[in-house]
Amino acid sequence: MGAPAAPPSVGSCGSGIVARLGSLPLPEPTMPTPPLSLSRRALCAAALGALVARPAAAAPALLLAREWPTEADPAGFLVSEKLDGVRALWDGRVLRFRSGAVIAAPGWFTAQLPALPLDGELWLGRGRFEALSGAVRRSQPDAALWSELQYQVFELPAAGGVFAERAAALHGLCRRSGFSALQAVAQMPVADRAELQRRLDAVVAAGGEGLMLHRADAPQASGRGPWLFKHKPLHDAEAVVVGHLPGQGRLAGQLGALQVRGDDGVVFQIGTGFSDAERAHPPAIGERITYTHRGFTAGGLPRFASYLRPAAPA
Repeated sequence: MGAPAAPPSVGSCGSGIVARLGSLPLPEPTMPTPPLSLSRRALCAAALGALVARPAAAAPALLLAREWPTEADPAGFLVSEKLDGVRALWDGRVLRFRSGAVIAAPGWFTAQLPALPLDGELWLGRGRFEALSGAVRRSQPDAALWSELQYQVFELPAAGGVFAERAAALHGLCRRSGFSALQAVAQMPVADRAELQRRLDAVVAAGGEGLMLHRADAPQASGRGPWLFKHKPLHDAEAVVVGHLPGQGRLAGQLGALQVRGDDGVVFQIGTGFSDAERAHPPAIGERITYTHRGFTAGGLPRFASYLRPAAPA
């Protein structure tokens, strides 16, 4: 992929906004607690909402990230940490997965979200994706895990203006909400490729996955366009398990490798990245997984493909 087109100067979409964003600190994880001061009316509405089954909606048209070309100039982009969370969309009444399926969130949690659409990720902290994925898949919410969880938001889907303006508005909205679990993802500009690399190194050293780069002048958009990029030491992708290959030697009686089919239809094997427990109880045939790789061979196969984890709920 070639380098993204150079955006107009950030000043054209409000240099003051970007300057303010650059001074925002990274949000510290906090421990949200069930509200003690909600009105009786809000509590009743939340309880009723939890009892009424809500149908899945059609999958929304989301903005999706492309891989960041390392030779590209990051000037004009706002940079944030790439969170290892689960994408979640709030329509003002219901919290949903990116597929449109309803997330069974506690009533006390959703009662404190604003009555306007939000896009973000449910997050338990670095390195806790599996616990998070299990929690949000439950038909009955786990109160203890949801009390630790944050809704890290990065977009106002119904708002106009460019991304820098929407990000500033989102920070203000989260501050005013008074709900500690609702956090706006910190968006900061970088001066050049060297500063971008320093940010990436710092996030990875702290246990993070990588960075996201969103053009400061981006309008509301969907699909994979020139507006949003992910920057990681390793690439990642999803595939479907189509077979189990037996292990040999030390791995006799356990999984040796998964045979998987990528979204492009290419079938290949993944033999590394598994814990002993995962080799004893591997992902089932038909399950989607996430794997890492270091680019592609001339034949289109992922280089050094390694199992990472089950895929995020869709």
